[in-house]
Amino acid sequence: MLDVGRHPNIELMAYSEVDKVEGEAGAFKVTVRRKARYVDEDRCTGCGACAEKCPTVVSDAFNEGLGQRRAVYSWFAQGIPSTHTIDADHCRQLNGKKCGICKKVCQADAIDFEQQDRFIDIDAGAIIVASGYDVFDASRIPEYQYRQIPNVITAIEFERLLSASGPTSGHLHRPSDLAVEEEIKGLEKKAAKALKMLGKFEKKYEKGSEEFYLEYRDGKYEGDEDRRKWAEKYEAYLAVSGPLEEMKKEAEAFDVAKRLAFVQCVGSRDFRFYPFCSGYCCMHSIKEAIIANEHEPETTSVIFGMDIRAVGKGFEEYKIRGGNQSGISYIRGRVAEIVEGPGHNPVVVYEDTRERKVMEQAFDMVILATACAPSRDVEGLAEILGIEINRFGFFQTGTSQPLDTTRPGIFTCGCAHGPMDIPESVAQASGAAARAAQILTDSRMRKAS
Repeated sequence: MLDVGRHPNIELMAYSEVDKVEGEAGAFKVTVRRKARYVDEDRCTGCGACAEKCPTVVSDAFNEGLGQRRAVYSWFAQGIPSTHTIDADHCRQLNGKKCGICKKVCQADAIDFEQQDRFIDIDAGAIIVASGYDVFDASRIPEYQYRQIPNVITAIEFERLLSASGPTSGHLHRPSDLAVEEEIKGLEKKAAKALKMLGKFEKKYEKGSEEFYLEYRDGKYEGDEDRRKWAEKYEAYLAVSGPLEEMKKEAEAFDVAKRLAFVQCVGSRDFRFYPFCSGYCCMHSIKEAIIANEHEPETTSVIFGMDIRAVGKGFEEYKIRGGNQSGISYIRGRVAEIVEGPGHNPVVVYEDTRERKVMEQAFDMVILATACAPSRDVEGLAEILGIEINRFGFFQTGTSQPLDTTRPGIFTCGCAHGPMDIPESVAQASGAAARAAQILTDSRMRKAS
């Protein structure tokens, strides 16, 4: 990515979207909307001082909601350009409240609350659509109880947990445990605030709150309004400190997830949703299980699937190595449902089609290998580009020219074309670039003649 950003013949327009496309092959006129960042890209050094001081905390979409970020943020650490963006939906200043802390701490004077969207016209001979994909919403399959059982997560969420730059720094802490730890932090703040208030009463009356409260309950201070308030504050403290101590004891037993289950074909190869195979899910689950074992050698994984489609070069050997060296077991069977057991442990109910038996097994965490779905607003983009989409929602291409869309001069590659893994996407990208170069060459020859 750094090489692309430095290349003299490549102009990156991050945080932008195509607004209009006119013309024909060899002579397209493309209008691009450059959305307001409220941060000057040329001045911003990416130091992060603004994000450190921003008081507004929101859910981090890049980390799939498993972590938090500030209202001024960088999408991810290695992003190009290395700059920040202000979230207009959550920024206090942009929503009419008094703040502006980020502007005060920015030594580069890069914060610009008056910045507006800009429109840029580009002359292009050819267009390549590589709009990627979205993951299937696993909550559409109610029997898997995604979002109902905290330790049932998707493959992309698990990917972020495994990442060293993720919300847990690469440690496989369970979402249910993270929620308890977050609640402990909240209760500790409340307890500290309550103790500070109690300290004022204790100093005033030179008596401990516990001793005073016993006397108050015996009716010693009946009719004393100030001491009644003291008693109420102490009762509020007890309501916080009791659950806090219980949660702390519970948290002492927390450990990283070591028993993992991967459920394949969640939304794919399913006539209710997407009848096709997503292509990369089997190998992705194997890779994640191997990495999890590298993080913690005691980790074992079970991959549930109708079959394992290891169709690329070296993929079958990789699958076998995962079973032999990384504690992976492969069970041929479709998961019927997932229920919650003791300790927030998900219990997988499945039919082992080899044994021809219905079984169940408890795990620390269940990972759903969700289907490759068309990217959001693909219909809107198709309308702007003037091209068609197929019945599955991906861009329509020809059988003899698999990279050509229904409009001459516009090509597609990667998961915009259909589900595929990284090597195939890279190969298609090279092919699409060659087709685009062919259009440009033909256009130049026509102009020369």
